Amino acid sequence: MGEKARVYPRLCPRRPLSPLKRIYSLKENSAFQFVYRRGKSQANRELVLLFVRQGKLRIGFSVSKKLGGAVQRNHIKRLLRESIRPRIPQMKCGYYVWIARSGAVGADFHRIERSVDNLLTRQRLYKAPPAAKDGEKA
Repeated sequence: MGEKARVYPRLCPRRPLSPLKRIYSLKENSAFQFVYRRGKSQANRELVLLFVRQGKLRIGFSVSKKLGGAVQRNHIKRLLRESIRPRIPQMKCGYYVWIARSGAVGADFHRIERSVDNLLTRQRLYKAPPAAKDGEKA
């Protein structure tokens, strides 16, 4: 009757979540098929990246049922979305399809983040940094 509710310390301060915006999502089956047919691929242990140059930035995710049940697949997609979201302003325009491999099943957020960064760098999909003006340090 006189029990107190347990209070657990927060590991990180609460911040408002800003999810991956819908304008960036690649949803149509025909768009996925286009990327599968024409896309340039790059892979590492956790992910495969397919990319096709287009006028708009669109991002799609594919996680096979072989990697686990719905909860596990959605967890992998959430990790991918959150690792890609802050990189969107630096990414070149085009259609991106991220395919999870078996290495992504047990991977933590930082490992997925490193894999995303590795693939974007290897395919040279980051925009070039703006050139410094005369008299300014880079």
